[in-house]
Parts: sequence; C-alpha cells; structure tokens
Amino acid sequence: MNFKSLRSLFALLVLPLVLTSVLAAGLGMSTTAYAADGQTSQQMANAKTSDADLWRAVKAGDSGYTTAQGVEANVLINIAGNQGKDIKNNYLTPAMAFAVLGVFGAFLAFYFVNGPSKLSKGFSGKMVLRWTKADLWIHWVLALSCLGLIFTGLTIMLGKHVLQPYVAEGIWAAMIYGSKTIHDYVGPIFMAAWVLCVVKWMPMQTFKMYDLKWFLVVGGYINFGPFKGKHPDSGFANAGEKMWFWTLTVFGLFICVSGIMLVLPGLDLPREASMAALLIHAISAIIIIAFTIVHIWMATVLSEGGMECMKSGYCDENWAVQHHNLWYDEIKENGSLEYKD
Repeated sequence: MNFKSLRSLFALLVLPLVLTSVLAAGLGMSTTAYAADGQTSQQMANAKTSDADLWRAVKAGDSGYTTAQGVEANVLINIAGNQGKDIKNNYLTPAMAFAVLGVFGAFLAFYFVNGPSKLSKGFSGKMVLRWTKADLWIHWVLALSCLGLIFTGLTIMLGKHVLQPYVAEGIWAAMIYGSKTIHDYVGPIFMAAWVLCVVKWMPMQTFKMYDLKWFLVVGGYINFGPFKGKHPDSGFANAGEKMWFWTLTVFGLFICVSGIMLVLPGLDLPREASMAALLIHAISAIIIIAFTIVHIWMATVLSEGGMECMKSGYCDENWAVQHHNLWYDEIKENGSLEYKD
C-alpha cells in the first residue's frame, strides 16, 4: 500500500470523527444557550410577578418598612384616604352646592308665590323687650363667625369648580390661601360663641306638645289656602327656632371637634381618623349651611318685624302676640313685661 493510499484511508477515518465532534459541540452549545435563555425568561417572569405583587400590596394599603417616624409611616398608599377623597368629591361637594342653591332657590320661589308673613293687626308702635344686650352680642358674634366660616368653607370646597376656571392663577392662589387662613382663625371665635349660645339659650329650647301644631300649619307663614291666617301657639321660641337651635347644637359640636382634629397637626392622627374628621366636618357644614339659609329667610324676609328683635332687642307688641303668644301672656301675667322707653 503506497503513501497516498494510507493518507486517503486516514482522511476517511478521521473526517467522520471530526464532523461528529463538531456536531456534538454545536448541540452542546445550543442546549446550554437554550437552558440559559429559559432561566433568564423564568427570572424575568418571576421579577414581573414579584413587582406586580408588590404594587398590588401597595395599592391595597399593606404596610412595608421605612426608617421614617410617625403614624402610618410604613404605609405608602392609604385606602381610607382615597375612599374618603372619592366620597368628598363625588357626593359631599354636590350636596354642598345643592344646600346653597337648592335651599336658597326654594325659599326664593316660596317668597315670590307666598310673600312675607304680615302682621294681621299692623305695627302697634309699642316695643317689648325680648333679648338682652348679652344675648345680642352672643347672637351677632355667633352669626358673623358662622357666616365667615360658611363663605370661606364654600370657597375651599366649591371654589375650584366655580371660581378657579375664571380667575388668574395668582388671584386664585391668594383666594384659597386667604380662605384657609380666615377659616382657621375664625373657627375658635365660632366655638366660643357656640358654647355661650348653647349654655345660655338651652333652657328655652325644650319641645312642647303645641310645637307639633306649629309644624302642621307651617308656622302661620302661609298666605293662601286653608292655612291662611293660622297663627299657632308658641312660647319664647317657636318650633322652627327650636329645631334650628338643636341642629346648631348637635352639628356645631361635630364641627368644633372635627375642626380641632383637622387644624392641629400636633395630634398626629392616623389617616383614617383625619379623613373621618374631614367627612364629618363637611357633612355637618352642609346641614348647618342649609339651616342657616332657612333661619335667615324666616327671620328677615318672611317675617314682618322679625329682624328688629336682633337689632335692638325689642319686638313690636303685635308681633309678640302673633308669633309668640304664650310667651307674651306669660311675661304679662308675671309682671316681667318691659316696654322700650
């Protein structure tokens, strides 16, 4: 066998081995690459699942860990805060707008249809003492501070819907900052006057059986139909005034307590407590606003001679007989009837 034959035989034997090794190496590398790719995909899937679980827990309000100090520092998103914000924006803000526009509009329509409640015998010219100087001071401090809180509160709650779109940014910033500042500083004045009002006037505000008739005939304010000229019995305070007093007493208490919780950051309250205070504050404000509008209408426009009571402390004798006959009979009988000089 010559050299060329041996070389050809060697080539025929080695070439399959080389090709087999190359194929085996290629397959091994492919398998390793596929395994690496599979591991990377699994890690990415696990990472995505881990991130999703993390943010799902965050959105659910679960606690984490932080070095920050304070109440609920470990909670990134507070569920109660978001839910309370939705309740305020979706329900309480429209309710406050309705309390202002709806109640005011209803009484305006009633006034145009019915007119004021006139004194059936006209003015007598004799003025009877009804409120002391102390009562007048309490009333007007309470009234003015209440109105201040109402107007600034309406700006805070409704201003972004009815004012902000129509004024410059600088003007709006000054308005909202001023409203918040005034609201915070007028609050204590309202609280003090509210306490004096409740303590001093509560004995005169107990409901009696005859108050039911006052509601049945709408206080004698109707000038048409079967209720025309019906003037129900009433003591020093009529049933409507008593309802206003107890509304102010109960919801004024809610206003005061929730206001203190909101305005004192040093209390360091949980978010749930702060949001509950905000919602209670808003609900109480809506009720007080509605009753305040009713009270102002009834005491001024709808009652001829009614406003004089809170200007001088005296009321016309015929007004006393028509609107508070039981009180007038009582002071006349016990000798405490006092006329203005």
